[in-house]
This record gives sequence, structure tokens and C-alpha cells, in this order.
Amino acid sequence: MSYKPTEEILKKYADVLIKFALNSGKGIRRDEVVFLQLSESAKPMAQHLMLSVLERGAHPIIHYFPEELDRFFFENASMKQICYFPKKMMLARVADADHFVAIVSESDKHELEGVDSRKILARNKAAKFYIDARNKKEYEGKMTWTVGLYGTEAEAIEAGMSLKQYWNQIIKACFLDFKNPIVKWKKVVSRQKIILNKLNTLKIKELRVKGEDVDLKIKLGEKRKWVGGDGRNIPSFELFTSPDWRGTEGWVRFNQPLYRYGTLISGVELEFKKGVVVKSKAVKNEKLLRDMIKVENADKIGEFSLTDKRFSRITKFMAETLYDENVGGRYGNFHIALGAAYKDCFKGSPKNVKKRTWLKLGYNIDCAVHTDIMSTSDRIVTATLESGRERVIYKGGRFQI
Repeated sequence: MSYKPTEEILKKYADVLIKFALNSGKGIRRDEVVFLQLSESAKPMAQHLMLSVLERGAHPIIHYFPEELDRFFFENASMKQICYFPKKMMLARVADADHFVAIVSESDKHELEGVDSRKILARNKAAKFYIDARNKKEYEGKMTWTVGLYGTEAEAIEAGMSLKQYWNQIIKACFLDFKNPIVKWKKVVSRQKIILNKLNTLKIKELRVKGEDVDLKIKLGEKRKWVGGDGRNIPSFELFTSPDWRGTEGWVRFNQPLYRYGTLISGVELEFKKGVVVKSKAVKNEKLLRDMIKVENADKIGEFSLTDKRFSRITKFMAETLYDENVGGRYGNFHIALGAAYKDCFKGSPKNVKKRTWLKLGYNIDCAVHTDIMSTSDRIVTATLESGRERVIYKGGRFQI
């Protein structure tokens, strides 16, 4: 018999997402509108999410969609059809929503494997207006979102685990084995904020990431801050920033694979010069990696992130970026993202910042993709401060501040 988490675990999970993660760690409020987006393989979560919303006196709207239609669509649609998005409807959804909750779940991790990546990337580009509209509302402080994972047999197999083992990682990662997971999450967030405050007072000019698999320089740039622990993902243990892409120099090998568009890419290596990827290769599915990098501005960095192993209880590869970018283990992890930067890493309110200012500051804002690539190998991160002094801020999988 296939494993299924208990109703008690699923209700705790839903409460963490609805009553903690949204509203930046405060949970939803009465009369707010919450869009719940999940596929048929995550159906056991639907009632629990709805109940958590109803218990807060808010209004749930469920977007419940069938699986295993994406491949059929891409194989039968014309490029014109692929690039069509119902703009009025999607923008109306953004206008109505106070919050979005997305549950990641897949019954077939390889559904899109072999589909022409140019079609998939064109679809992403066509949807950029929707992402931009959501981001705008979020940066204005009028909307929040969170993402969770519902484990399936297909995902567990891909990660080399039984479904029960896979769910044990989810349960531990989200503190669902605690009597009150929300109390535990608030304690973790308070510890993260202590580190964030220290990072944001250091006046870092540049980072040097050094290890057997990496020798990379990252220029932080002006008007930057580190963020994290705000409920945008569950789990979320990473602390990150969006650096000045123009100051990225060096090389990096990633020992963790990533899934993009139903395809596993592994053995990724990148080399940067003057902020741009000048060499890229992968042991598996290198063509997809290169197609992704060809997307406008996807050859530039949009994020730099570190996870402290003291926070994360994730110890295994999960075949899902949401978890793999938050893995703890022996050395914690670091990752970079190629593509779109996060405007909430701006030091100050991003609400009224003009495009020319973003570009002047080196924020990589004009990109339709954001691809996280992870490494769990040992590394030391040294900060060069504005004063010229150097300070190790991360070593042995832990922040040193």
C-alpha cells in the first residue's frame, strides 16, 4: 500500500502555509482573498488548505488543474497558441488576490523531457507580464505568496527514496513533527533575522566564494540588502541577495542536479567574465542548459544564496528546487540563480524605483526566467568590506557572524 501522510500532518502543513507563511510570517487576515493553486496529485491537501483559510474568516479560491496535459499541449499547439495568455483574466486574478499559495506536486517528473525547449521558454516569456504584475503588487505591499511541496511516488523515486522516506524529509523540513510547527517556525525566523541584521550592517562590497568546486567573486553593489525567512517558501532556510551582476567573475562547479521543464540537468559548470557566462557545460542535458542561458539576460546572475545547516533539517537530495536550495547536511549549501533578480533585495522601498535606476544599480530585472543551481560542497565565503577589511562570513556550512 502506498504511503500517505496522516490527516493531522496535512492539517498542520496547511496551517503553516496559511496561518504562518502568508503575510510575511503573520498569516492571513479576515476577509482576505487567497488563491490556492494545486494539481490533482496534491488533492489530499485541498480540503485542509481550504479549512485553514475558512478558519481565519478569509475567502479561498481554488485553482485545481489536471496533470499530464502539458506535453500534449506543446506537441500539438502552434507557436502562436503557445505564446497566448489570457491577459485580462490573469491580470484580474492578480487584482483580486491578497495571497497566492502554490503546491508543487508531479505525477511524472519527466513529462516534458524531449519537448523542444524553445517552445517551453517561449511560453515562459509570454507569461512574463503576469509575473511582473504579481511582483509589482507584492513590492507595493499588497500581496504575498508561498509555495509548498506535496510528495508523490514519482518525486520519491526520482530522489532515490520510498514515498515514506520522502515525506519524512518534508515533515522534518517543515517541523510538522512538532506539536505546534508555527511556534517552531517563528523561533527559526527570529534566529535568521539576527544573522540578517548582522549581514546588513557589515557594509559588504564584495564576496569571494572559495572551495574545491568554486572560485567566484560576487559584487554586492549599492543599495543591497540580504533577505530571507519571510514565509515566501516553505521550507525556507536560505538567506540571499540580488547582487550587481556586472561584478561576477570566476568559475563554479555544481555537485547537485536540477530539474527544469521535466528534464534533469547534472554536472553543471559555469565560468563568468565581466558578469556574463562565457562558458557553460553539463554532464547531462547540456543543450537544455545552453538554451536556457540563451534567453535574454539569463547569462547573468540574479541571486546569491547561503543556507546555514543549523536551521535546515533537510539532509537528502529531493529532486525539487524548493527543497534542494534549502538543504542542510554537512556543509549547508550555496546557490546562485541565473536570470531575474529580486527587487525586494533593494535597500529601501522598491515601489517607486524607475527602470533606469534598477539598470544603473546592476539589478538583472529584464529576464523571463530564474534558474537556481545548487552546490553542497565545502566552501568558505569571505567578505571584503567597504573599509577594505576582509572577514569570513560563512565556513563549514554555517554563518560566522
